[in-house]
Amino acid sequence: MNSDTVYHFVGIKGTGMSAMALILHDRGEKVQGSDIEQYTFTQRGLEKAGIKLLPFDVHNIHEGLTVIAGNSFTDDHPEIKKAREMGLTVYRYHEFLGKMIKGKTSIGVSGAHGKTSTTGLLAHVLSGISPTDYLIGDGSGKGVPNARFFVYEADEYRRHFLATKPDYAIMTNIDFDHPDYYKSIDDVQDAFQTFANQTQKGIFAWGDDKRLRELKAKVPIYYYGLGDNDDFQAFDVKRTTKGSSFHVRFKGQDLGEFSVPLFGEHNVFNSLAVIAVAYSEDVDLAEIRRELKTFDGVKRRFSERKISGMTIIDDYAHHPTEIKATIDAARQEYPNKKIAVVFQPHTFSRTIALMDDFAKSLNLADEVFLTKIYSSPRESSGKVSSEDLSKKITKGGRILSVDNMSPLLDYDNDVIIFMGAGDIQKYEKTYEDLLSHLSKHNN
Repeated sequence: MNSDTVYHFVGIKGTGMSAMALILHDRGEKVQGSDIEQYTFTQRGLEKAGIKLLPFDVHNIHEGLTVIAGNSFTDDHPEIKKAREMGLTVYRYHEFLGKMIKGKTSIGVSGAHGKTSTTGLLAHVLSGISPTDYLIGDGSGKGVPNARFFVYEADEYRRHFLATKPDYAIMTNIDFDHPDYYKSIDDVQDAFQTFANQTQKGIFAWGDDKRLRELKAKVPIYYYGLGDNDDFQAFDVKRTTKGSSFHVRFKGQDLGEFSVPLFGEHNVFNSLAVIAVAYSEDVDLAEIRRELKTFDGVKRRFSERKISGMTIIDDYAHHPTEIKATIDAARQEYPNKKIAVVFQPHTFSRTIALMDDFAKSLNLADEVFLTKIYSSPRESSGKVSSEDLSKKITKGGRILSVDNMSPLLDYDNDVIIFMGAGDIQKYEKTYEDLLSHLSKHNN
């Protein structure tokens, strides 16, 4: 790092960018950043750290800055363009991440789904045992003196994770996503194969994924799962309304029982991956067991609150596999309650590419509501609509608007899951305000 510069983040409110800014700040570097003025859920952590937040403005760029450019913005962005014209050092987010992890035992958590939850759990466990830097895709980041580990989310989008060469890699799954970039599932697998080639010490991969089973690497690959052919095998799994517990067997040796206050089968697998990595780094099993019990989740991943008798769950799920996992988790925690889903499709390309799979996963709920498709900065329009998806849904499929959330008021003492990677939270807030207002009125 360069202590003579100010690190200026273009797009500092992005989840990865805000986490990176917090790490640099913790390391004693001078940090500032620019972004849209609209409030985002990542903003609070930056404000509490005292990091200067500026509106986008070309005049933010001046001598003495090192610019870190968010991947959501092209080189035509006025701030990035000016920085390059001035000859300032400019890094893309993923390029700078590759520099940051050096000198630590680095663990990159990759996969089409489960990255953020697994990164958060791994960061929590290792931080409670040894000094650990971490960068989580929910906007959480921390740097500590003399860190032994660096835990980070390794995002496969546009092959950005290939800018890093970790000591260890966790691979939760290979699935087709980001159809605006990847040509096919084989193209996705190729990216993960390259990431495997760059991993320095060991890979921990979910054993039920046939594409992960096809990986080749110069380092050991340890598979985790429920099968007898998995190196780290969970058995005697118990899933209750309080969480999940299971024993772990490593190559015939019973490592004992572990418990996590998490729901859904996918969180058993995520926990197994964390146990496997920590065990391979000679972390004491009793300490791993202790830390797993105190994990309370990451932002926007199955975040729960109760309002007027309703259980409201906020979740980032925006792919059919993630939707299925989230509904499975809700069924485990609330087996006797009706579960409704309000889903905001994210990007036109993903919606049209995975239409039938979306319908199949959403139909696992008791009733489904949809919002309009959220268009990302990458694509503002497309030849598909939420109405097209609603026709394939058998469990409802009504379209909600922020101006009329009244259909949700038919529920009482039930569970409503708001799902999406766009601005689904504005629908959620409107519903919560409606509930609170009616509660006060009735009292």
